Amino acid sequence: MNFPVFDLHCDTAYALLGSDHNSAGSLRKNDLHIDLERAKVLPGYAQCFACFTTPYMEEWYRVKPLNMFERELATIQREIDKNKRLMSIAYGPGDIEANRQKGKMSAILTIEGPAGFGYDPELLQDLSLIGFRMTTLGWNESNPLTGSHQTGGGLTDMGREFVKEAQRVGMLIDVSHISDEGFWDIIDITNGPVVASHSNSRALCDVSRNLTDDMFKAICQTGGVAGFNQCAPFVGAEPTLDTVCDHILHWMEFDPECQHIALGGDLDGCDQLTGGFDGIQSYPALAQRLLERGLTEQQVENIFWNNAMGVMEKCSM
Repeated sequence: MNFPVFDLHCDTAYALLGSDHNSAGSLRKNDLHIDLERAKVLPGYAQCFACFTTPYMEEWYRVKPLNMFERELATIQREIDKNKRLMSIAYGPGDIEANRQKGKMSAILTIEGPAGFGYDPELLQDLSLIGFRMTTLGWNESNPLTGSHQTGGGLTDMGREFVKEAQRVGMLIDVSHISDEGFWDIIDITNGPVVASHSNSRALCDVSRNLTDDMFKAICQTGGVAGFNQCAPFVGAEPTLDTVCDHILHWMEFDPECQHIALGGDLDGCDQLTGGFDGIQSYPALAQRLLERGLTEQQVENIFWNNAMGVMEKCSM
């Protein structure tokens, strides 16, 4: 049984920039985790492409976050222009469904770390008009908006303003990478669904990037989703597809109908993937394993497509 795939997070735009962070890799065919040739095995495909920035980039590469943000955005747009028969940008659920009917991949713009625009809430309106539909408040650093899972520390006043403005202009708030304190600060003030685009269960893999059971339940109560991350260190020791199923089955203890579990592979954003999962072409194998572990076709379709579509509908302007 093959299902359409809606994946809430990848770092492919950043990866296509290459080791010099200014190259022009191809989304049509490459050696990364995602390309359009391998995606042909899927009966429908929507991919959130993150524009990733952090202040650390100046130290690492001597590249300003603003320049990296511009390069990643330009990379996504270039690949859409070069592959118009295979993919299109999607601004909302209507575009995603229309693209699926045409056999085209949907590209949705998202933000992983607002360093690329100076963390400025006043720029969110313009970014929304460009097509950005989801944003974190940071990466692994402490910044003017919040602490991270590595540093600790909750939302600042500017961070609270950022959350409110993002939701006002129709962007989903993504809590992956945030501190525990920042997570609960967001839950206290949210006016809409909250998403963890690429985080797993901390009960099964005790790392700070994952969600506690109470966090997952809080996301469910907002009407949001958690996207499962295939990055091996966040799945378990020597993880397999069965380990992934274990995480999902654990979440199903709190969400038995699978209405708040989604996919967020973190593809091209990690060095080591779950065993048995090699890239976008491996999602059918995961679907088959979930069916073998007792999930219904409806539950798997919810995880693979319906839940991400549903949360996008809730935040559509």
